[in-house]
Amino acid sequence: MRTTTLALTALLAPASTLAAVDIDDLLPVDEAFVLRAEATAPDRIELSWTIADGYYLYRHRMGAEPVDGGFQAGPGGLQLPAGKRHTDEFFGEVETYRGRVTGTLPGTARAARTELKIRYQGCADIGICYPPQTRTVAVTLPAAPPAAAVAGSPDAGFAALGQALGSGGIGSGALALPGATDALPLPEEQAFAFEAIAGDGDTLLMRFTPAPGYYLYRDRSSFKLEAEGIRAGAPRWPQGVPHNDGYFGDVVVYFDQVDVPLPLHRSHAGPREATLTATFQGCQDEGICYPPMTRSVRVSLPAGTVAAAPAADAGADAVDVDGAANTGTEEDVATALAKLAAGDPTASDDPVGSVPGTGAATADGSDAIADNAVRSTPPAPARGGLALALLLALAGGLLLNVMPCVLPILSLKVLGLAQGGASRASARRHALWYTAGVLVAFAVIGLVVLALRAAGQAMGWGFQLQQPGFVAALVLLMAAVGLSLSGVFSVGGSANLGHGLAARTGPVGDFFTGVLACVVASPCIAPFMGGALAFAFTASPAVALLVFLALGLGLALPFLLVGFVPALADRLPRPGAWMETLKQVLAFPMYLTAIWLAWVLGRQRGVDAMALVAVGVAVMALALWWLERARIRGGWLRRLPAIALLLAALSSAWMVGRLPAPALAAATAEDGSVPYSAGGLRSLREAGTPVFVNMTADWCVTCKANERSTLSSDAFRDALRRTGATYMVGDWTNVDPEISAFLERHRAVGVPLYVVYPGDGGEGEVLPAMLDRGTAVAALERAAH
Repeated sequence: MRTTTLALTALLAPASTLAAVDIDDLLPVDEAFVLRAEATAPDRIELSWTIADGYYLYRHRMGAEPVDGGFQAGPGGLQLPAGKRHTDEFFGEVETYRGRVTGTLPGTARAARTELKIRYQGCADIGICYPPQTRTVAVTLPAAPPAAAVAGSPDAGFAALGQALGSGGIGSGALALPGATDALPLPEEQAFAFEAIAGDGDTLLMRFTPAPGYYLYRDRSSFKLEAEGIRAGAPRWPQGVPHNDGYFGDVVVYFDQVDVPLPLHRSHAGPREATLTATFQGCQDEGICYPPMTRSVRVSLPAGTVAAAPAADAGADAVDVDGAANTGTEEDVATALAKLAAGDPTASDDPVGSVPGTGAATADGSDAIADNAVRSTPPAPARGGLALALLLALAGGLLLNVMPCVLPILSLKVLGLAQGGASRASARRHALWYTAGVLVAFAVIGLVVLALRAAGQAMGWGFQLQQPGFVAALVLLMAAVGLSLSGVFSVGGSANLGHGLAARTGPVGDFFTGVLACVVASPCIAPFMGGALAFAFTASPAVALLVFLALGLGLALPFLLVGFVPALADRLPRPGAWMETLKQVLAFPMYLTAIWLAWVLGRQRGVDAMALVAVGVAVMALALWWLERARIRGGWLRRLPAIALLLAALSSAWMVGRLPAPALAAATAEDGSVPYSAGGLRSLREAGTPVFVNMTADWCVTCKANERSTLSSDAFRDALRRTGATYMVGDWTNVDPEISAFLERHRAVGVPLYVVYPGDGGEGEVLPAMLDRGTAVAALERAAH
């Protein structure tokens, strides 16, 4: 397995590197990264890695958690020192360790011995990375008595009840053994056992038992009770294990047997026969993820107590909430903000912390939020299925034609067709070749995104704009088209490049015009396509490809209609001198787009990148001017210096991609926002403060429009002050694995993404991508109450 994985990784390395690399020269992984674990105190386990010369570890790929009840890890998980910043070709901006690194796992000893599951991944300088490693190690601890239920507490009776079932709660199951994931996955009934009994007339006790090497998600469960006059309340989950999951990102899971009390709300006190239906999901550790499972258990309930249901549970038949609201004071909030501003890494990587996820709705009797479980996911066309996804993609692609990046290309293509006076058959050929170019380009980009996501990368649409080299190439392309529209140079006779792309009679010109339209549309992907793309990213590759093709068909549709509907072609304006004027006017949107992309590039790689690409544009303009003069005077030798200058200009895009990212900005901003971090979000939520999370990027047109019209408005800032909410901004301009995980967890295909978390610990509410002031302010008001 190790050799196969390393070989596959080696195929991805540059050929020039592999020419001098022999996989057999690599150290065995346990010699490259020597792991040692030791309990230095009852509340502290130290993990150290001795790293061989020429090797390094990724900080964000390291973690540790107990797999039994011998040690209860603290909420912060494994604490690691800051590493050396590094731009990695696989993970983007990361931190790495060389030589030696020591991490601390704080917590509480509950037995004389525990077993830890430790995860890490590293690479060799020669350009080959090891696959992710998992080790289960035994650690001797100072003896500590197990925690007992407090006498008289609501859950005190369930410890004994758990013992009657065979054990006493979380941590009491069998140990997860190393190497368990090497076996074939178990049937779901064996992998995840579920049972329930009546604790008393007012409570059920549910027991989940994952098999060794399997784990259960806390936040992907819901429960429904079928009994006359009785309904289920909020389950009281015990503390779980923070876990970075390959499917859902940062989550809370249970590797061992767990007992979950489920309170009942009764309108009749007498005994009843009831059916409890539980829906839950789990995974094989480092293996497959099972689809949601549903189990039903028949339970005989004794007589109970009639009592009014809490407001938070009223009307809820299926709930999955914590049952304990955060009640942080102002000092708690201030402390959390101070930690966040100082970059305190002690918070858990789980952004919701002890606040579980959704499985169902809660209601408070008002019409403000009737089903927050639906609000907690972005709009997706699940109910309409493939037909609605294709329709949304088609409409989104159609509207791309009016974006400033695309409109000049389409206008020139249509006007070039009118000017050329082509026959009906020729017009149809133009339309079909242009459409083929658009569809091929969208299919290639879509397949790249799907392949990266299948490989475990949390990629969304627009990922190409996170690459500075691609943005720099777009700057040069926009500037070149603008220069050609302005008449600086021409190609193939009297037609300049912009007009030549639009009016060339050959299939090649039509095809690559379609490709160009797709490329320049990259920064202008409209937000209402999010539902269709979300559907594509969760569907099979074949269905996803259909959605991407529908998006391309929408972009090509206007030109298709002109080519195939004679009535539309007849309405085109007659050729004349005005077309030359229009062509020159259309150059200026291209210049403005190039300037905006240069600004994005500056945000990604600093002013050095802006200067470098500006030099590239100037050299390119000189090269194109020289080419035009050489074309007029004739002779290929006259063109050679211009071609050399053109290659030098194009090399600026490659040079920009090699520049390091600038240092991170300060932790506070003029608008009072704080930078997003998973641990910071958790700290704020534990402190009981509402949080407005804005996931944005400098290359996202919709993000910037929303920030200018809504998020920088006085109404929004007043609402933040009035509700005591924190405004948290995540910048996805560059690759950021932490933000990518947040987007993946919310099934978002890209930015913008706006999530408002209430102060009482409830689920976050996802707002529309096209944000207005009323929607944002109303969401903050709901979060505060």
